Amino acid sequence: MNKKSLLPLIISLLPGIKIKDKILLLQTFKNEEDLFIQSKRDIENIINCEIKTFWDITEIQDKAGGIDTICRMRTIKWVSWNESDYPPLLREIYDPPSVIYYRGKLPNPQNPLLGMVGTRKPSQQASEQAYKIAGNIGRFGVSVISGLALGIDAMSHRGNLISGAPGYAVLGSGIDEIYPSANRPLAKRILDSGGAVISEYPPGVPPSKWSFPARNRIIAALSRSVLIVEAPVKSGALITAAFALEQGKDLWVASSGVQENSFFDRGGTIKLAYDGAIVINSAIDILNNWNIENAIINANDALKSQASGKEELISSLADYLEIDI
Repeated sequence: MNKKSLLPLIISLLPGIKIKDKILLLQTFKNEEDLFIQSKRDIENIINCEIKTFWDITEIQDKAGGIDTICRMRTIKWVSWNESDYPPLLREIYDPPSVIYYRGKLPNPQNPLLGMVGTRKPSQQASEQAYKIAGNIGRFGVSVISGLALGIDAMSHRGNLISGAPGYAVLGSGIDEIYPSANRPLAKRILDSGGAVISEYPPGVPPSKWSFPARNRIIAALSRSVLIVEAPVKSGALITAAFALEQGKDLWVASSGVQENSFFDRGGTIKLAYDGAIVINSAIDILNNWNIENAIINANDALKSQASGKEELISSLADYLEIDI
């Protein structure tokens, strides 16, 4: 089996170059040698921009080789923008990562994903609704994609996994740097479900304050629609909302996130609803908005016959916390 070309990894590691210019370099060069013979001025002419950062191409090549070796040792895969396996929806955004890393199996582009995000410190009402919506939508074959954060992200992942749907998580760190560490078992469940954990960062890259907002554009890009369950005014979830709107995706808010409550800051979701975001009460509303007619025909009866979801929620939390109930 021929070894995969390191050209995409090398280009992804070039400092001082914008993402869109890295894509241009991927389109321009066919192999590593084509890149190595270019002078700094040649590269500047291609991207039509001055490069103010110095780099040693041999050093970057060695680093790319090291990353590729680590990926193969740790069962981490990577795919570049110009490969057929690269997610087509991600390729369409303004600043797609030139390379993404993942464990598991990337989502089937023919199957819609529901993005679900929200506060790390949700109310019980919002936690329960996130869990129920994610679980019920999963029963109709829809997977949830979120950020593996505490709170709404985690409850959305758990609810969807209970339904048997493959789960998807996008990290703000390297694949081998699961954050928060408390969600490592959840990441394993996502992989066991047949889904994937995805990142634009190479192995070993720790989470940072700026990497989380950046990963939100990937969540929005891979989603057909984005549901903000509950969020304060200053929230990473609202960054995801902004990316969703920028990318032309449906933006929704959950009904639990638009009710006034003095104990929980729901200012972000309340404002989104005031600005015109559709309020979602259940998975039925999502199926209806997507015009999935065959699923809608049977959805009401199916959901009515299911338990309220509270028992599953309690059981899931008990398993997660390793306590007996």
